[in-house]
Amino acid sequence: MKIAVAGTGYVGLVTGVVLAHIGHDVACVDVDEKKIEIMRKGISPIYEEGLEELMQKNADRLTYTTDYKSAYKDAEVIFVGVGTPEKRDGSANLAYVKAVCEQIAESVENDCVVVIKSTVPIGTNDRIEQMMNKLAPENINIDIVSNPEFLSQGTAVKDTLNASRIVIGTETERARLVMEKVYEKLGQTVVYTNRRSAEMIKYASNDFLALKISYINEIANLCEVLGADIDDVSRGMGLDVRIGNRFLNAGIGYGGSCFPKDTKALHWVSNINERELKTVKAAIEVNDMQKLKLLKKARKYYESFDGLNIAVLGLTFKPNTDDLREAPSLVNIPALVDEGANVKAFDPVGVENFKRICQDEITYCDTIEEALQNADICFIFTEWDAVKSLDVEKFKAMKNPIILDGRNCFKPEQFEGSGIIYDSIGRRTVK
Repeated sequence: MKIAVAGTGYVGLVTGVVLAHIGHDVACVDVDEKKIEIMRKGISPIYEEGLEELMQKNADRLTYTTDYKSAYKDAEVIFVGVGTPEKRDGSANLAYVKAVCEQIAESVENDCVVVIKSTVPIGTNDRIEQMMNKLAPENINIDIVSNPEFLSQGTAVKDTLNASRIVIGTETERARLVMEKVYEKLGQTVVYTNRRSAEMIKYASNDFLALKISYINEIANLCEVLGADIDDVSRGMGLDVRIGNRFLNAGIGYGGSCFPKDTKALHWVSNINERELKTVKAAIEVNDMQKLKLLKKARKYYESFDGLNIAVLGLTFKPNTDDLREAPSLVNIPALVDEGANVKAFDPVGVENFKRICQDEITYCDTIEEALQNADICFIFTEWDAVKSLDVEKFKAMKNPIILDGRNCFKPEQFEGSGIIYDSIGRRTVK
């Protein structure tokens, strides 16, 4: 099939490349000419495992362009994968989705199916269809499909090729048959619903996982007070098939492009419809506070951070991505700097993005050892493999080896008798 994909971020580019991989001819559209030139060379503009290899492997079925009119005019299916960032009030900003859909409506020369992969509030696809069919030529019929993504950054390619389910919300038999043809070679479970149910599945799924994370973090905080061990508690809970063991890892909160934005968006929608989701509201509040957990712990060891040398291990919101959106580092590092701390940070792939936010205020290190040298305290914000596999003896390079582990990268017993203070989330502190 001839397919166009609007947007070349995590959702759009991964979608386009995987569709090419299963045999479709795909045009990836973006407004950024520099990004397009990079992709034409077979280079991915985002850090995502396996993506660049698939781009190169399927280069004969992939084109990259800023010329949206030529890409859209005779495409059978057009995927929309542009961002829906959070507004100040927590609602989703649909400006990019609307702009792309207007361009599509004004460009298409044949009947087509437009697939909204962007996360949009319930009812948005209905309004988009009305708008597009008004703008399109009279003899052109545009069907809108809701096809939310369930990608996890760092494993987005694997998640697409091995999805637990594909959710497709349609209102016509024609659109359903087209979508069957799009995805038939993946051989995955497909859930067909109406459009509004598909939109809700996306929000309900992400918000449930966010709830699970905030819940286990609150339990972890209580474990610290009562002398229980969150690792044991999580394992005991996770063996119950009704609960499951995923998203039960205690830490310093969720981040990224989905959970923070989607919880706030659904909370906003529930409020304007006078059906406040109190559980979602609580998850948001718990997560905001949890991001500051290590700063609060650090106050037990130092009254002030002024003049301290502080090592930071990890800048991104999770490992295997260079994405900083809603990362705990964005809250904690400015607070440390404002108080006069000298921060030395290590991250395998996130440094260049962090420099755009914090250029000269901190020192960036090429190795963990460099960051730890002569440090008064160490904050671990991201559970990179390089951090988890570190020999704990390396922490003795610090002037005062105090480790605040926000991702429980180590076991407390690894520090027994080491002379190192190890303080993690929901577990006993080794002193």
